[in-house]
Amino acid sequence: MLLFLLSLASLFLAGGPAFMFVINWMRYRTPSLATEPLPPVSILIPARNEERSIGRVLESALQTKGIEFEVIVLDDASTDQTAEIVREFNQQDPRVRLESAPSLPPGWCGKQHACWALSQRARYDLFLFIDADVSLEPTGAARTVSFLQQTQVDLVSGVPRQEFSGFLDRLLIPLIHFVLLGFLPMGRMRKTTDPAVGAACGQLILSTRSGYEKTSGHEQVKQSLHDGLELPRLYRRHGLRTDLFDATSTAMCRMYHSEYETWKGLEKNATAGLGSPALIVPTTIILSMGQILPSLWVILALQCDCTSTLVVAAASLFCSWLPRTLALVSYRQSLLGWVLHPLSVLIFLAIQWSAMVRKLRGLPSVWKSRDYVQRAMVK
Repeated sequence: MLLFLLSLASLFLAGGPAFMFVINWMRYRTPSLATEPLPPVSILIPARNEERSIGRVLESALQTKGIEFEVIVLDDASTDQTAEIVREFNQQDPRVRLESAPSLPPGWCGKQHACWALSQRARYDLFLFIDADVSLEPTGAARTVSFLQQTQVDLVSGVPRQEFSGFLDRLLIPLIHFVLLGFLPMGRMRKTTDPAVGAACGQLILSTRSGYEKTSGHEQVKQSLHDGLELPRLYRRHGLRTDLFDATSTAMCRMYHSEYETWKGLEKNATAGLGSPALIVPTTIILSMGQILPSLWVILALQCDCTSTLVVAAASLFCSWLPRTLALVSYRQSLLGWVLHPLSVLIFLAIQWSAMVRKLRGLPSVWKSRDYVQRAMVK
């Protein structure tokens, strides 16, 4: 009886996200290209020690077609060859500009300050912020602008196709789509300006100048390490609408280059999302029961030879794997991450708890050689 009840609980906790994922999967689509001329866009790239990727990123940006554009790279006190690489591109193509970041003021996150500085230097009225490890497809910028024009909102975003390099990122990075589409009610997001349902991917965000100036953009989220959450919520608090689209065919991103980078990169953002103090316990219960334990219930049900329990346990297992299966095919995700889905979720939860413990102990979250706990305490 206990195993039946546990399996039933898992079915409920796996079925809810699976149902929402399927509904959102049908709504989360690749934008079509507009047939009419598009307004020009400023492609804005904050860069700090990005010599490994900045050349590839600029090469892809310069292949942009279907829209007038400029590319501005803000060198944020890099100590490697980032600035030199950008200068070489500028000499070959004047559409690429290199700017130097002002000194980082107390209380600012480095990326938010760099994006704010970039917005002050943009010539055009559309700001396409991309990370320095995001390579645009030739029609990527045009499709993104087309989507903004079609939806008539002030901020749009999407998750680019992810490129993997190690074991951990193959397991963990695909969970971005699972969390986004499994727990965000996109129908409500599109009907309201409720900040609670605002979401974006910080790797690729397009904003109108008017919306950015009305909200003061990154200046208002300057202490945050996660503009993907904070910017759309900020826009919505000002009564502006935001939206999401499938960016799999729009851009490609290689987030991390080692197991350590993957862990620390996800850890630094954890307490701004599901690893926040208010959500970490319910998140652990929901994901453990709905995603990790269904496999165990099936094994136990097979051993006890209970048909009804086995049916319920198998249904919970199906629901837990359904979103990952759709994402595997639609968003070109890692097969290893799909096979090891329960382990992926277990490691994901470990990172959330690690981030929470570090926060409670007052330990710094270090990224790009900057200590953000200390900066966030400065008033």
